[in-house]
Amino acid sequence: MTIQLLYFASLREALGVSGEELTLPAGVADVATLRKHLAARGDAWRALTQSQSLRAALNQRMVGPEAAIADGDEVAFFPPVTGG
Repeated sequence: MTIQLLYFASLREALGVSGEELTLPAGVADVATLRKHLAARGDAWRALTQSQSLRAALNQRMVGPEAAIADGDEVAFFPPVTGG
């Protein structure tokens, strides 16, 4: 299964990438396991599991960690943003 990943705001800056196409290994089928899979890359990637406030969107809709991922989906990660 291949998905599109997007990273926003300070997360994008910390990772040094704004997005990527990723082929997922067997067993990575929801947002929670995707975060763990990406965090295993080490260093800055650990922010994907260490931050409780990190948000996820699946195909441009906010989702929780249990949201199932399908082939061709777009998954975006971003920290909470405040504005004024």
